[in-house]
Amino acid sequence: MVGVTRADVEAAAARLGADVHRTPVLTSRMVDARAGRALFFKCEHLQRTGSFKIRGALNALRRLEPEAARRGVITDSSGNFGQALAAAGGSAGVAVTVVMPEDAPSVKQAAVKGYGGRVVLCPPTLSGRKETVQRLAGELGATYISSNDHPDIIAGQGTAALELIAEVPDLDAVITSVGGGGLLGGTAVVGSSAAPPVAVFGAEPRGADDTARSLAAGQHLPASHHDSVAKGLLVGMGRHPWRIIRSRVSDVIVVDDDAIVHAMHLLWERMKQVVEPSAAVPLAAVLAGMLPASLHRIGIVLSGGNVDLDALPWQRR
Repeated sequence: MVGVTRADVEAAAARLGADVHRTPVLTSRMVDARAGRALFFKCEHLQRTGSFKIRGALNALRRLEPEAARRGVITDSSGNFGQALAAAGGSAGVAVTVVMPEDAPSVKQAAVKGYGGRVVLCPPTLSGRKETVQRLAGELGATYISSNDHPDIIAGQGTAALELIAEVPDLDAVITSVGGGGLLGGTAVVGSSAAPPVAVFGAEPRGADDTARSLAAGQHLPASHHDSVAKGLLVGMGRHPWRIIRSRVSDVIVVDDDAIVHAMHLLWERMKQVVEPSAAVPLAAVLAGMLPASLHRIGIVLSGGNVDLDALPWQRR
């Protein structure tokens, strides 16, 4: 079994160098008052391509064998990883094909194309994504790169937590959203190896709660349904992240869409941070008061800011 260590995350950070932004950590006294805790927001929505996923994409591409890079790569993505991989491929001269669900935000489809990636639409189901990727990978001879289920991806995503804990070394906990689990898995590797260790929590929508159900059951459960305003999290958790999450994550908190929209609105209105619904899920979990009361200083990773302005969630309420 291939694992991910802190040394892997540190090597990824060195490999990425100045090609990713060291995003700021912001605070808000008003939001702290709402939460009853001190919150530290790692602003990955200000990262290149608008999300943390450029970290894993660049790390994975830079680890490819030359022959695989020559044949090109393919992935499936609701948008953020597709943008990140397209941008990484453009800078490395690697052809990138991105399979996207038909209901992926138009802004994300346009961004993938803008970075030089080829977009192929598929039915908005996990099976539709899988079948389309398998067919195209065979036709193109391209190497499949998962958005979450690979050690190089997890190590790259963990570099965000590496920066956060270095900047705010006395955190009690870090919480991230969880879809495929790459970000949460990488964060858990870093948090559990910190001195002293930092507790790590995940947060996911009620309409895509396979990680919370898996933890409760003690085994990796497949996604049974996927429906949420947090479209970026509507993917099944990968097996590589699960191996980390099951032993190094304290808990995964489930929140409903109304709480996600409220948290997103709060971040926009009070902190002037334009984040997408998926990025607001961890704050929704904190505001719900579901973290242990003993945890006072909480790091929150704001995972992305690629918002479809023509489909803001509060416009449909």
